[in-house]
Amino acid sequence: MSSSPRKALAADPRTRLLRFLALSFALLAALTASTLLADAAIQDGVDVWDVVRGLLIFVTTAWLAWGATLSFVGLAPRVLKRRPTPELQSPAPRLVVLVPICNEDPVTTFARIAAMDHSIRAEGLAADIAILSDTRNEEAALLERQTYLRLIAETQGEGRIFYRRRSDNRGRKAGNIEDFIRRSGGAYDFALILDADSLMEGRAVREMAARMQADPQLGLLQTLPKIIGARSFFGRAMQFAASFHSPIFTRGLERLQGNTGPFWGHNAMVRLKAFAESCALPELAGPPPFGGHILSHDYVEAALLARAGWRVQVDHSIGGSFEEGPENILSYAKRDRRWCQGNLQHSRLLLAPGLAAWSRFVFLQGIFAYLVSVLWAAFLITSVVATILAPVPNYFPEPHMLFPVFPDDRTKEITALIVGIMGLLILPKFAILYEASGTRRTARFGGSVRAGFSVIAEILLSSLIAPLMLMYQTKAVMQVLSGRDGGWPANQRGEGALTLAEGFRAGLWIMLTGGAALALVARVAPDLTLWLLPVCLPMLAAPFLIAWTSRPLTHRLFLVPEERRPAPVIRCYREIVGRWQADPHAETVTPEVTHVPA
Repeated sequence: MSSSPRKALAADPRTRLLRFLALSFALLAALTASTLLADAAIQDGVDVWDVVRGLLIFVTTAWLAWGATLSFVGLAPRVLKRRPTPELQSPAPRLVVLVPICNEDPVTTFARIAAMDHSIRAEGLAADIAILSDTRNEEAALLERQTYLRLIAETQGEGRIFYRRRSDNRGRKAGNIEDFIRRSGGAYDFALILDADSLMEGRAVREMAARMQADPQLGLLQTLPKIIGARSFFGRAMQFAASFHSPIFTRGLERLQGNTGPFWGHNAMVRLKAFAESCALPELAGPPPFGGHILSHDYVEAALLARAGWRVQVDHSIGGSFEEGPENILSYAKRDRRWCQGNLQHSRLLLAPGLAAWSRFVFLQGIFAYLVSVLWAAFLITSVVATILAPVPNYFPEPHMLFPVFPDDRTKEITALIVGIMGLLILPKFAILYEASGTRRTARFGGSVRAGFSVIAEILLSSLIAPLMLMYQTKAVMQVLSGRDGGWPANQRGEGALTLAEGFRAGLWIMLTGGAALALVARVAPDLTLWLLPVCLPMLAAPFLIAWTSRPLTHRLFLVPEERRPAPVIRCYREIVGRWQADPHAETVTPEVTHVPA
């Protein structure tokens, strides 16, 4: 990593206090869970398996409590009055919009660019747009060039909208952006980095540029993009959660991370001077999955900016930032596999010199976001083993009882443990609903009643698919730890519903694992059968859940504001893409590649 001439910014006292309180709450919750489990174990005598389970429940509960803490901090009332958004000053900054693409649908991608160009110009803002292609397939590249010509005709964008296809896609998206910065970055002050499915209002771009201009130490400003265009049960549930819950969690993240905030790789503006000086990424020694190019480059770039003394901030209140999301569990799991490898790769960077302590903690959070699934699986396995090896209890179940149960006091302790863990998952969402009830915020989601039903439905769906995601993430971690490189698979945007046959191909192994686990536990440790049903039953239904949740949702559950009143840039995009798709053969002349100006 490049050397840093500055010193990493220290957190202000208010941020340090919030971090201390949040970490203390997480540790207290973890200690409480471990104590409850220890009290239950004492009933039969403590052995090594109880110690292992205690450690596992400590770590996993601490992780859940930390996630809940983000919502509680986000719900806390604002202490300081929010500063007004600054106005853009003259001379206006030189701005470029970067759109890295690789094997994307050029019609929908370039239609988004056309809509954003219209919106940016409507705000009186001058910005170049650079489409940075890593597409390797020649036929797909030809279609990109043809659609680029149509984009130029749509926007009269000759001389300000550029298309470049790299001959060498080394470093993938991060390498693509680095190549642009090395060749053309000196021509601009700020760069708005997007994904192929990103949409942003011109007013949002203007506000971000004004914020960057007003604060010379602000190196990166990250927005919270809302998911739009979801059609399936799974996709609409994610869309609702991103619109209803995520702003509160992100506000908590803002308060805890302060000037050492996140970068999510898109829908963010960077100061090109800061990025160029600080963010040259190393190629890690050794082969993938732990060596080679850094996959989750965004968090590393945020850490490098903070190390160099630049402010990295996220602001959930910047409206007009959108993206699309996966439409089914399988698509989500494929994307999650890449994130898993990238986050585990960060273990190589935990001790990198000069990083801010909070940046290292962010890396650690990202690693445990995937390790925690393995730890939960390990907790379930060790619980079964501990029950098998436990001494014969001094009670006997009645013949008519379907499941043997624990003695009363032990049942109370384990029930309290389960209720506490579920509370950490569910309570934050109900707290967000309670805080919003009766306000204009819930009115935008169809009113308090409809929003309440949507929250309950999202919680139930999340609970059903949680065992499936646990299995997919555990499999991903095991693949990475065994040395299997998942690469960087192309995103499948706009995928349709899955058939039941596809659901079986994707989830049969989960169904068989759940059935085998339930049968084994019922045979060797029947005391645990009842407790494992919430985990094993969804696993048994995995193929059906995968297929069913990918089907279109026809009623008005999970209503979000963008469906009732779409933003102008969304309406513009839909009008353009509808027109282009209705006449796919217009402007089919192959243009010459227009290079980004040096």
